[in-house]
Amino acid sequence: MPLPDGLTFGLGALALITDAETRSISAENPDGARGGGAKAVPEAANPGRELGPGWKIRPCITLKAGETATLADIAGPGVIRHLWITVRPEALRSCVLRFYWDGDAAPSIEVPLGDFFALGHGLRTTVVSLPVAVCPSGGMNAYWPMPFRKHARITVTNDYHEDHGGFFYQVDYALTAVPKEAGYLHAQWRRSQTSRAQPEHVILDGVRGRGHYVGTYIAWTQLSGGWWGEGEVKFFIDGDSAHPTYCGTGTEDYFGGAWCFYDEGGVEQPFNTPFLGLPLSVQKPGQVPRHGLFRWHIMDPIHFKKDLRVTIQALGWWPGGKYQPLTDDIASTAFWYQRLPHVPFPALPGINERFAR
Repeated sequence: MPLPDGLTFGLGALALITDAETRSISAENPDGARGGGAKAVPEAANPGRELGPGWKIRPCITLKAGETATLADIAGPGVIRHLWITVRPEALRSCVLRFYWDGDAAPSIEVPLGDFFALGHGLRTTVVSLPVAVCPSGGMNAYWPMPFRKHARITVTNDYHEDHGGFFYQVDYALTAVPKEAGYLHAQWRRSQTSRAQPEHVILDGVRGRGHYVGTYIAWTQLSGGWWGEGEVKFFIDGDSAHPTYCGTGTEDYFGGAWCFYDEGGVEQPFNTPFLGLPLSVQKPGQVPRHGLFRWHIMDPIHFKKDLRVTIQALGWWPGGKYQPLTDDIASTAFWYQRLPHVPFPALPGINERFAR
C-alpha cells in the first residue's frame, strides 16, 4: 500500500493519485482556508490601491521587534511539504523558528531562522540540496516532510531591536491520513566554543525514544589558524557510553569531501550536492575564516531505539604530525524524526549568544 501524499520519495511517486487535499498558507491566505486567498482590501498607500482585492495586496508581514507571530495553525491530520521564507539578512540569527506538533507545549523544532535553512553565521549563500535550497537572493526553501496527526503550529519570534519588514512566507501542506509508523520532525540548535581541554562540540544529546537521525548542519568559525577539520563525528546509539557505534574518520570525510576540501592550490572549494555540501567558505584576508557544511542522512538515516548522542571534534595539527586541540566556535543544527513525547530541549541561547559577527 503506497504512503500518503507528502511521505513518498522519488519521481515515481508523482503518479500516485491520493485523497490528499492541497492547502497553502501565506500572508495572502493566513489560515489556508479553501478559497481564502487574495481577499485583502488595499489601503490608500498600498501599491495595489488602483487594482483592488484579488491582486498583490498583502504579500508579506512586518515582524515587529519582540513579537512572536504565528505563521501557521493547522488542524490535522496532514503533512507539511514545503516551507519558503525570505527576509533581510539581519533576521537570520535574530529570529527563531518554532514548530509544535499535536498540541505539545514544548517545541519539537527550535532553531534560529537561517540555520534551519543551512544559513549559519547570519550570512546568505546559495544552498543546493534535496531537502533544503536557498536561491538568489535569500529565498529559503525546506522540503523536509513534516507529518502531524492532530495539530501543527509554526511561530517565528523577532528578538532583534528593530522591526523586520518584508517578511515573506509560504507553508504548503496536504490534509491527508498519516500512517502510524510516521515520526515527527525535530530540529535543535546548539553553539559552543571548544577548548584545548575539551575540543569537542555536542551536536545533540538527551534524545530519548525511538526514531532516526536525518541531518546535520554546522556553522564553523575558526579561532585557530591552519586546517580545522581533522576531528571525527560520533553517534552514540542506544546505550553507547565511552565508545560510539558510528564513528567517522574526519570532518571533511563526514561531509562527503576529502583532503581538506582543497584544490591543487590548497584552496578550500565550496560545493553542493543533493545530500552533502560545503556551501559557505569564507577565507579572506582580514576576516575570521567561516565554514558552512551540511550532511543529510536521507539515504542513510541513523536509527535509534532508546537514545542518541552526537558529537564532533575540533582538531588541527601541531608541528611534527600531532593533532592540535582547537578552540573554535561551532554552531550546529540537528534534524531527526521520533515519536512524541520528546525530552524538552536545553534553553536556546539569547540573541547576543547567537550572533557570530
